[in-house]
Amino acid sequence: MDVVVLPTAVDVAAYAAGVVADRIAAQPALVLGVATGSSPVGIYRELARRRREEGLDLSRLECFALDEYVGLPGHDPHSYAAYLRREVADPFGLSAERVHVPDGVRADLEGAAQDYEQSIAVAGGIDLQILGIGTNGHIGFNEPLSALSSRTRVLALSAQTRADNARFFDAPDDVPTHCLTQGLGTILEARQLLLVAQGERKAQAVAAAVEGPVAARCPASVLQFHRRTTIVVDEAAASRLTLAGHERPDAGA
Repeated sequence: MDVVVLPTAVDVAAYAAGVVADRIAAQPALVLGVATGSSPVGIYRELARRRREEGLDLSRLECFALDEYVGLPGHDPHSYAAYLRREVADPFGLSAERVHVPDGVRADLEGAAQDYEQSIAVAGGIDLQILGIGTNGHIGFNEPLSALSSRTRVLALSAQTRADNARFFDAPDDVPTHCLTQGLGTILEARQLLLVAQGERKAQAVAAAVEGPVAARCPASVLQFHRRTTIVVDEAAASRLTLAGHERPDAGA
């Protein structure tokens, strides 16, 4: 597990976008796993800037979302399908067919979960998975006590996660109670993982994921088992790390 600590959230986005851009340059038809929420937005906007201003070719990407709310159709602006149209598909110049999202409105949700796993397999698996981390250590929507080998499935959202996500909705009661999410076992099958975190609110979760024991209490700690994981955080998110040796490159590096 490589941990890169940078001064600011802007530096985190630029560095992480560079990691993604390097992979795309080497493999233009990259299968990219895309997280949602606030953590990865800077990555997507920097990649879109590189497309506009530097000619970075994103047209051959195939993207897979980590998760989706149950009960929100794709046209709902709060859905992750809508988020990915705004932040990924349109800015990257990708057709809707190249951005896959779990079907959270299907009557047979278990079937939707199984079909999503199959669609990842048909694409050849995820080459590079972008991740954020919740304040309770969740990745995707794998809440604490999720099985470390879990697959894509329906989950109830914890009270903490719903409270954290309430800022994206008109009222706290509007936050869905359930989701479809890739499992921890599914995430670990990606060939490369890139997790970003910014701010003091994420510091405890980052420390537990990086330096704590591998335990279901902190789902992100399972990343310690992965053969190729990079964690990029700002100084605030790194503030509770205690071990020396984490890389601190110059912000422009």
